[in-house]
Amino acid sequence: MSPSSPDAEQSASEIIDEKIAQVGGWRGAMLTRLRALIKQADPEAVEELKWRKPSNPSGVPVWSNGGIICTGETYKDKVKLTFANGAALDDPSGLFNSSLEGNTRRAIDLREGDAIDEGALKDLVRQAVSLNASRTRG
Repeated sequence: MSPSSPDAEQSASEIIDEKIAQVGGWRGAMLTRLRALIKQADPEAVEELKWRKPSNPSGVPVWSNGGIICTGETYKDKVKLTFANGAALDDPSGLFNSSLEGNTRRAIDLREGDAIDEGALKDLVRQAVSLNASRTRG
């Protein structure tokens, strides 16, 4: 099976592994680090792939628990972590630096050489999980 043609029998995690390997460089390393931090913050987070299309056959990596926590995408000049309900999260460290105009999503754009405030990121993940849980209990 080739990395460029995702097989239905592959798990989402395996396809994400391949996607990271294909991207490589600093973007692959950044997405790997973000993925690890998300799993540290919420060991119950499930990795999924959504929005598969011909231009992006492996889809977008998504981390969920009771709903989408965030997505991780790579672009030529950045890695973007988008929180589905980021506007409802408290961000005292000011990690959100993209998609600030909307009423729902918020994103963190990370460029080559950027440092990650690991504690603040883990806090955002935990808040997103709590928010998802509160919305499913209703």
